[in-house]
Amino acid sequence: MNQIPYAQVIGDPIAQSKSPLIHRFWLEKRGLEGDYTAQRVVEGEVARFLREASSDPDWRGCNVTMPHKQSALSAADQADPIAQRIGAANTVVPGQAGLTAYNTDAPGFLEPLRAHLAQMHYYRMARIIGTGGAARAIVVALADEGFTLVLAGRDPAKARAMLDELAPGGEHHVVALDHFAHPTDFAFDDRAGCLDLIVNASALGMRGQAELAFDFSHAPPGSIVYDIVTDPVETPFLECARAAGLETINGLAMLIGQAAYAFERFYGMPAPREYDRELESALRA
Repeated sequence: MNQIPYAQVIGDPIAQSKSPLIHRFWLEKRGLEGDYTAQRVVEGEVARFLREASSDPDWRGCNVTMPHKQSALSAADQADPIAQRIGAANTVVPGQAGLTAYNTDAPGFLEPLRAHLAQMHYYRMARIIGTGGAARAIVVALADEGFTLVLAGRDPAKARAMLDELAPGGEHHVVALDHFAHPTDFAFDDRAGCLDLIVNASALGMRGQAELAFDFSHAPPGSIVYDIVTDPVETPFLECARAAGLETINGLAMLIGQAAYAFERFYGMPAPREYDRELESALRA
């Protein structure tokens, strides 16, 4: 027993997680008594961990990172509709009705796009790279915002199955991962009144991973380029996008956004977002 309210992040590996820094930063700024820790949980032990943790009256819940997001959803007693649709949970919170699973990745991803989404567009298109767990949340989030999706994956059949499952009925498209690696001479039409996104929802470009091969001739004029990778924060993908004169969003935006939704569920009050710049500086250090 910790004897103070606390939450956790679980995964395997987990040492690299930035979640303890984020939540402890907010706890300090709020002047709240509480803690947030990282806990390694091996595959196959998620249900047992959650059952034991929920017996501690000081435990406020946990965030869930790879590879346990699907296991956490299965282990919970109930799930919110977005987590059910995505098929994965990144937040689990105890309550009178047992454990409830949430997915805050979807709203966290959309948060830095809200000013754009508040505008009217006659067409919205997103090119999404990756078919993993994060991509599932992003597909659901953008489909719900009226985007036509182009999903790129190593296995186009898997990408098609994902779209059919998560965004049925839309005129969405699938391409092979290397489709965007080669130059195109496609002549984009007038993009006035359009909202175009290019999203790296994969681990490509992350420290220790292969680079993301993307030729910016595939980017319509005025595109917004969004990379969910957080290590490094400024990826070569984003640097190339800025060199092409495009607006960019880095992975800290989604990381902080999804954490804020979880923080409120854990501690019962909003995260102090007025300190976002200070928090971003701490995360970059």
